Amino acid sequence: MPRMAAWEILRSDEGRTTPLRAVARVAAEHGFDARDRGLLRRLVGTEVRRRGTLRAVVRHYARGKPTPEMTTHLHIGCAQALFFDRIPPHAIVSETVANVHATLGPSKARYANAVLRAVLRNLEPGHVGDPRRDVPGRELHFREPVFRDPDEHPLLWAEDALSMPSALMKAWRKRHGPERAEALARACLAEPPLSVRAVGETPRDALLAELEGARASGHPRLVLLDPDRTEAVIASPAFREGRATVQGEAALRAAELLEARSGERVLDLCASPGGKTAVLAEAGATVTACAIGPREAERLEETAARLHLGERVRIVPIDSETARPLPAFPAPDAPREDPTASATEPADLGLFDGVLVDAPCSNTGVLAQRPEARWRHGPATRASLRELQVRLLDQAAEHVRPGGRLVWSTCSLEPAENGQLVRRFLDSHPGWGMEVEREVLPEVEGGAGPVDGGYAARLRRPSG
Repeated sequence: MPRMAAWEILRSDEGRTTPLRAVARVAAEHGFDARDRGLLRRLVGTEVRRRGTLRAVVRHYARGKPTPEMTTHLHIGCAQALFFDRIPPHAIVSETVANVHATLGPSKARYANAVLRAVLRNLEPGHVGDPRRDVPGRELHFREPVFRDPDEHPLLWAEDALSMPSALMKAWRKRHGPERAEALARACLAEPPLSVRAVGETPRDALLAELEGARASGHPRLVLLDPDRTEAVIASPAFREGRATVQGEAALRAAELLEARSGERVLDLCASPGGKTAVLAEAGATVTACAIGPREAERLEETAARLHLGERVRIVPIDSETARPLPAFPAPDAPREDPTASATEPADLGLFDGVLVDAPCSNTGVLAQRPEARWRHGPATRASLRELQVRLLDQAAEHVRPGGRLVWSTCSLEPAENGQLVRRFLDSHPGWGMEVEREVLPEVEGGAGPVDGGYAARLRRPSG
């Protein structure tokens, strides 16, 4: 059943955008126990993280061009063959063939059986030193070359073997060099540790003692745990009582960069799910947190309430296209509000001592946590994203009081979303200045962190 549920998720619209978020909902709908929930999450996560490799394997061993529905079944079967240790080959074949039979018919089931048996027949233990045959991150190799030759086509090899789109790999190689780019790509092949922050006055040592398996991070407020401990952490008294929350190091440091202080008014322009809002409120500031939809507002309310910060957090609806506040979230079938109407003027928010913009981005600094992001950002979506980012930065600047601060942050490693964008803003806004600029690459050597990457810059508006 988890394998069929994984197929349903990956074939759905939600599966094309946020597949891992769908896992909890689908598992609840099916009434899965903890074991089946874990298997479902691992099946979906592995398919998304290793999709480039799975495409290469299916391309090599399948006759003709299988349909998208068949391809997804084959990806799930091949994912188990290559990346799961405790599932016998006969179970991989029988379960996959049964699911193909149920969804696509008996003739397609025979086709799936032939492809999977060919894959399993050609897999052998260990590496042989041939990058066209060795499976990165696994002690396995194919009897024959399956991946494209890195000497002739290094970017296509990276797409096959490392599951990193060639366009992104090309940009990383240009900026960081081939070795560092490959290390970054390899770091995205496995789910990273779960990063948990000690909230408020809670000592980090208390979390280290309370959360089984926790180890210290490089940040003095964070601990790291194995990702399969996620459900246990969320169910723990420390999380439920608001003494701990899930938060990455790059995200935490971006919120800290605003240097919010007690008594200040602060705006968090892209606030959901509320992790950075909480950091600002814990510093003593009164925070106006903007949400782009009812579900985002609900998540903000839940976070603020769980962390006992509700009195310091005011939640405001915001239009996702204009980055301007709304009087209220419209009903799902209501006509779209005129963005020029007086009810959506930015004066509704006023001026703030500090403004944080944790902007929507390509997520290339957190591809290990959000593996689907690598597959969804083509040229058109990147252009649309940059337009939104420019609007957000301009709108944020309108709400900074004279002499106030503005922090622009992303979980991206791409200069067009970070330093280049900020410098264009500074060139067009005389008097504004850059105080601090930081880019953090994800830890790729298995050290204490950070496990996420990103960018943050603090700007100052002129006083006069």
